[in-house]
Amino acid sequence: MKNTALTTGAAALILAVGLAGHFASGAIYSSVEARDMISALSSPALYLGSAIAGSASTTLALMLTLLGLVRRADAEFDPQMYRQIYRIAVLATLLLAGAVVMLLLMTMPIGEFDDVPGRWFPMLYNVLYWIVVVLSAGLVAMVTMLFGTVRSLIAKLTPHDDV
Repeated sequence: MKNTALTTGAAALILAVGLAGHFASGAIYSSVEARDMISALSSPALYLGSAIAGSASTTLALMLTLLGLVRRADAEFDPQMYRQIYRIAVLATLLLAGAVVMLLLMTMPIGEFDDVPGRWFPMLYNVLYWIVVVLSAGLVAMVTMLFGTVRSLIAKLTPHDDV
């Protein structure tokens, strides 16, 4: 229960920061403003997308290692430990797929699109911005889930230590 609250709270905090950033940037009404904002967003988002993809794929591989460790340990693990590992693996998979989609969207030559309606660029900016925010919140959620799982694993393997 404590892990779920920590994970939810951390992700909600990132979403709140994203919402505050969205309101702070104001409404984008023209396609020129939106193109500039997309251009400013694309470079950091490419780095962030690459980092999320790398961390998600690494986490997924480490979950396999953790499963092997749990199965070989002398301690008996309850089904909750396996559910935690499964949830982390699902979230890592979703983050990896989301990061790939974001990277594909960010590599589009947006400045070269001249024959699209002017309303398209503000909508694209909002979609790209929220993909970045949601993936960031997911990454923080995954890390806090990992923390909770490692804390539970340590408590189970070393019950005399108060973790």
